[in-house]
Amino acid sequence: METITIEESSKTPYIFMDPEKGQIEIKGRSIPENSIEFYKPLIEWISEYSEQEMKTTQVKIQLEYFNTSSSKCILDIFKRLEIMYRKGWTIEIFWYYDEDDEDMYESGEDYQSILTCPISLVEIKTI
Repeated sequence: METITIEESSKTPYIFMDPEKGQIEIKGRSIPENSIEFYKPLIEWISEYSEQEMKTTQVKIQLEYFNTSSSKCILDIFKRLEIMYRKGWTIEIFWYYDEDDEDMYESGEDYQSILTCPISLVEIKTI
């Protein structure tokens, strides 16, 4: 399985997925023209990754903004991770938000209420 790295653009987030280290990172803005098409390879990667030997997987999400279609795709990613969690994988999800970004904090809370897989909300202090 290959590591995926997608550089950030003005409309798409930075993506890093490393199967050896058990790390997934999504960071930046997520307003792609076609969210389903953008996130499809990531969801497929997680499906393939879930067939490997169980290990601890750390997921870091730090979005400054995402549109409605991206939120559905992010939920799809979380649901695949939740299936892994229910099978016994150790899944650590960290949802980062700026201290003054109430919308992003509430989005993290919404995902917490939907999933049984634990999500840690991590405040980022601005200097």
